[in-house]
Amino acid sequence: MALVPLNLLVTHEGRSSRQRITCRYKCGQACFHPAPNTSDNEYFGDIVAALTRRSALKAAGVAVLAVGAGSALAACSTAAPQATPTSSPEPVPNPPGMNFTAIAPNSEDVVVIPDGYRQGVVISWGDPVLPGAPAFDVNAQTADAQRGQFGFNNDFAGLLAIEGSTNRFLLVTNHEYVTPQFMFTGYDAAAPTRAQFDIEIAAIGLSVVEVERTPDGLRPVLGRYNRRITADTPMMLTGPAAGTDFVKTAADPTGRTVAGTFANCAGGVTPWGTVLSGEENFHTYFGATEGTPAPSPVVSDQFKRYGVKPAPSELLWESFDPRFDLTATPNEVNRFGYIVEVNPWDPASAPVKHSALGRFKHEGATIHVTDDGTVVAYTGDDERFDYMYKFVSSKKVMPGAGASGATGGIPDAASMAHNMTILDEGTLYVAKLSSDIPAGEIDGSGTLPASGSFAGAGTWIPLLRTGPDGRGESLIPGVTAQEAAVFTRFAADKAGATKMDRPEDFEANPKTGKVYVALTNNDERGVPGEAGPDAANPRNDNKSGQVLEITDDHAGTTFTWDLLLVCGDPAAADTYYGGFDKTKVSPISCPDNLAFDSHGNLWISTDGNALDSNDGLFAVALEGPNRGETRQFLTVPLGAETCGPVITDDLVTVCVQHPGENDDNSIDNPLSRWPEGNNGTARPSVVAVWRDGGNIGV
Repeated sequence: MALVPLNLLVTHEGRSSRQRITCRYKCGQACFHPAPNTSDNEYFGDIVAALTRRSALKAAGVAVLAVGAGSALAACSTAAPQATPTSSPEPVPNPPGMNFTAIAPNSEDVVVIPDGYRQGVVISWGDPVLPGAPAFDVNAQTADAQRGQFGFNNDFAGLLAIEGSTNRFLLVTNHEYVTPQFMFTGYDAAAPTRAQFDIEIAAIGLSVVEVERTPDGLRPVLGRYNRRITADTPMMLTGPAAGTDFVKTAADPTGRTVAGTFANCAGGVTPWGTVLSGEENFHTYFGATEGTPAPSPVVSDQFKRYGVKPAPSELLWESFDPRFDLTATPNEVNRFGYIVEVNPWDPASAPVKHSALGRFKHEGATIHVTDDGTVVAYTGDDERFDYMYKFVSSKKVMPGAGASGATGGIPDAASMAHNMTILDEGTLYVAKLSSDIPAGEIDGSGTLPASGSFAGAGTWIPLLRTGPDGRGESLIPGVTAQEAAVFTRFAADKAGATKMDRPEDFEANPKTGKVYVALTNNDERGVPGEAGPDAANPRNDNKSGQVLEITDDHAGTTFTWDLLLVCGDPAAADTYYGGFDKTKVSPISCPDNLAFDSHGNLWISTDGNALDSNDGLFAVALEGPNRGETRQFLTVPLGAETCGPVITDDLVTVCVQHPGENDDNSIDNPLSRWPEGNNGTARPSVVAVWRDGGNIGV
């Protein structure tokens, strides 16, 4: 396989390798505009740590209520922090779960996997999902066909076991955004057609697809659970935002029924058998005609804090449907930016948008359950200088027949009805971090402090308490409950939350209860007018990101934290790999999605690798002498991003998003032909990797 020159992959000077065209349609070129957070919240260099680092949190055993097949989501008790070893034993040559030969960084237009493993495409954009849907034909696309076919740009994936079968699963996948230049031949960005708009509406949202395990990987099945959820599927809005004047429209005067979901990035599988999907860069879908008068100052501030611009949007959807026109329907944008819960076991059920979890650019939401059944949902706001959140339920999980994804099963109606209201009652918190590392030792260079690691403490500041029937109580003076639910960023600003470097996926380790956060990057850290470096975000011009490790009092308000990884070139002085020998690690850059294997290893997928290589999937050891050892398991093709990893004992799946996207290319002039090869079309796809006769990494 010939290598493509690496310089084709990089156009963001000083930034990640994500292409401008990807940024245009995925996030509205967020990195090329001022960050929306203009609050003057303190950062570590300005504060004397108000919290002392706790030596231990409550220790208890692990109690698993339910785990979706291959999911990193588990019901765990609070875990004690690991003691620092008094000696330094030799690293284990092959930690359990990581016994594979790391692949080398590369720029091949294929999925590259370790020797001894096999791979296969599970499903690709345009493949039939519903009976009667036609086979994919790039030159014969219609909206009706797309509504029955697998959507575009798959991101998060969850795999749920089906009761009574060891080889059947539900694959639930987000479809984050569309890139028309890589969907439609002859696309004219200045004059999209009504037919193209209708196809785009149908190409995003989610897919629920039954899959069967075979000797050649996973095969899609036209099963009874299969479903497409699109940008106009009816959904319920619950919590303090529902029924308020902020979300009422002429089409929905009650403010409780929303048409569709989009910008669905990461997500999570709940222990009760549903899927959570995060609406992230929703602002890019709304616009207004050039020269539209400015909105009122209050609305203008609301728009700015969420990156909403009353100007023509990239997709020009406002030309075809007034609900996307900020002038005609200004409240429509307030109906997006929530966590969406989908019951994949009932294709007729209406998805639910939970406003009790706040409205912002949710990367996703993942669940931890304490010993007493309290549900904790962790979620990040994926924007430079925005925040980390958690929601602690006041309701408890109701076990029910078939509720355990570990054994597979369809939850019974009573438990499902109860559990799908858990995220409607409880308290929403935002994180504030501190450290006793002297400010002079955090100079923006990433140099380790004298203590040898970046570490500190933190507190969860309560923002919003929600009770039965969506009744809310704001916990921030001067902010109403409805405002805290719809304009959560403002409430978090007033609370003095810590500005982070793009907090993306949150995952709790099912073995230890520790919580991990992927902080992807932030090249504006330290520039004039923006927050400077702090112990948790220690580098100015942060191109490669870091991974935060939190030991949390899950249902409480205190935690301690460490940086597990400060990503980037291992040969550079500003990188840190958990204290492991950096000459023996795989280079990792721009961590995005997280998952765990049954051995307790962390798996990280990347987005925008700034090290001149394709994005990929990495395994990281978390405990003992191998802590911080990082091994690359796979890379995705040219122009692609690695998304939605699912790690089981004998199978790994990843979503390959936007293969071939490059500023100088299009579907008419392709950079990539993956996965079809020859003269085929580059198509976002789900890929499975396995090992004949053996488990992953052992």
